[in-house]
Amino acid sequence: MSKPIIGWIGTGVMGRYMCSHILPLSEKMYVYNRTKSKTEALVQEGAIACDSVKEVASKSDIIFTIVGHPQDVEQVYFGSDGIIANAKKGALLVDMTTTKPSLAIKINQEASKAGLRSLDAPVSGGDVGAKEARLTIMVGGDELSFNTALPFFEKMGKSFTLMGEAGSGQHTKMANQILIAGTMVGLCESLLYAQSANLDVEQLISTIGKGAAGCWSLDNYGPRIVKEDYNPGFMVDHFVKDMGIALEEARSMGLALPGLALVEQLYVSLQGGNNGRNGTQSLILALKRLSSKM
Repeated sequence: MSKPIIGWIGTGVMGRYMCSHILPLSEKMYVYNRTKSKTEALVQEGAIACDSVKEVASKSDIIFTIVGHPQDVEQVYFGSDGIIANAKKGALLVDMTTTKPSLAIKINQEASKAGLRSLDAPVSGGDVGAKEARLTIMVGGDELSFNTALPFFEKMGKSFTLMGEAGSGQHTKMANQILIAGTMVGLCESLLYAQSANLDVEQLISTIGKGAAGCWSLDNYGPRIVKEDYNPGFMVDHFVKDMGIALEEARSMGLALPGLALVEQLYVSLQGGNNGRNGTQSLILALKRLSSKM
């Protein structure tokens, strides 16, 4: 069986690694990023850099996207220069951006009208998960499209589940982000407390990580906090975007999520302090500021 021609749009912190993992499965790999220099590493591996979304769409059998915000997704998919207007008939579109469930449904509807197929497939695992191909991939769409994309998901992640119809992947990611929000504030408060009690924080992480407090965030972000390493595995700006989507969806369902609302405000305060492009572990800086005012 011949290999498909693959298009990839969005080669940032996570996308560049995800694209690299599936490159061997493609006959050709066309890549596009608004900042073209971010495609250079992939070009060195054999990918072909394009100058527009339209160019990628017109040449590819399967098109993956992972961009920043819902408005970026809309720009990439819709309009005369977008994916849907320019993709080959029968092409499969896989959006791996975390975005609004309603937008995933709109993409699916418009793609279907144009003779295309689509999946929403947001991921969890951060930069480390992307680099090491250990992402969790949450998928919405039909089973045939899921099975077409499965060999590529297997190269990018360790878990990949079809959660239901279009939009279900994004709803699953919102549930994921709600849980992470609570975990991150607990993690940062725990480490701040330990530091104030003059504990060996590295030893603390190793010790409590073996008990009921053990979790992915403690293992991956705890050591970064100790080293005061606030480089992004996942940016504050993007997490604020995700929490805003989750709160909007919750309101539409008649749900109150006070814990999420509180964490969102803490992260918004980080944005106000010019920390929006830091990693989510920089939440501890907001808590330190609050403590200094007591």
